[in-house]
Amino acid sequence: MTTTTPSTSIALDTQRAARQKRLRQRQSWVSRMGIHLILLLLSVMALVPVLWMISSSLKASTEIFVTPIEWLPRTPRWGNYTEAFNRAPIMLYFWNTMIVCGFSVLGVLISSSLVAFSFSRLQWPGRNFFFGLLLATMMLPGIILIVPRFLMFSYVFQWPGRWIGTFLPLIVPAYFATHGLFVFLIRQFFLGIPVELDDAARIDGASSLRILWQIFVPLSKPVMITVIILSFMQFYNDFLEPLVYLKPATWTLAVGIRAINDSAYATSWELVFATGTFMLAPMVVIFFVAQRYFVEGVTLSGFGGR
Repeated sequence: MTTTTPSTSIALDTQRAARQKRLRQRQSWVSRMGIHLILLLLSVMALVPVLWMISSSLKASTEIFVTPIEWLPRTPRWGNYTEAFNRAPIMLYFWNTMIVCGFSVLGVLISSSLVAFSFSRLQWPGRNFFFGLLLATMMLPGIILIVPRFLMFSYVFQWPGRWIGTFLPLIVPAYFATHGLFVFLIRQFFLGIPVELDDAARIDGASSLRILWQIFVPLSKPVMITVIILSFMQFYNDFLEPLVYLKPATWTLAVGIRAINDSAYATSWELVFATGTFMLAPMVVIFFVAQRYFVEGVTLSGFGGR
């Protein structure tokens, strides 16, 4: 008959715990590798069309649709970009897009910050009801507002001139917090800022606006950059509203490139892909420059700023 001493029992428990720990580590490693492989596969699936577009922008027209696919151009034709810019006013479309995006993003930041501060810090009757109503508007497809907005801008806003054909129908709504998602993100971040900062500032005589612009906004740089990126992407890629409101002289890139595809040189696909690559480039640069703040802002906003 064998007896187990306390020291032997402790050693066996230690070995058993070590084996279980190694097993958990192995399982965790396998699960992480599986997740990474899935994400890698999804990334490749998303990048293949983009890489093919960039490659095709440097090809001759006879090389684009050959079978099997030639992923690399035989001789890169950088002149495709020059010819595309010569055939259509691409830079005019680009500056129109920058005007719309710049003023619209500024309006989103100002209006969304004001509304988010009101919903997160100020006490007024019906605050929660109206916040829920704001969130409910996010479930409405934007396309159902096209006709009412067009009629409003056509017949109501006639002074100091007709708004249709100008940038105003695209820019002005951004100054009235019409994008509930951005209000929600900023509000969630504001909720994580300690209330003691508000109290200390009010004791020193600061008003609500001063607290917002001198305390909340500087502390909310991650979520502000996130809103800038998301709103810029939304206005930059918007196609339907610029198509409805703008005339050819004020077209944005999204509408101008589509018009190029439909009319000017529909069979010259290398030029269409060149303009598409040109439109893609600013978004890629902006995302990689602000990637850290973008991820941080989304993460912190999702957890109430904490």
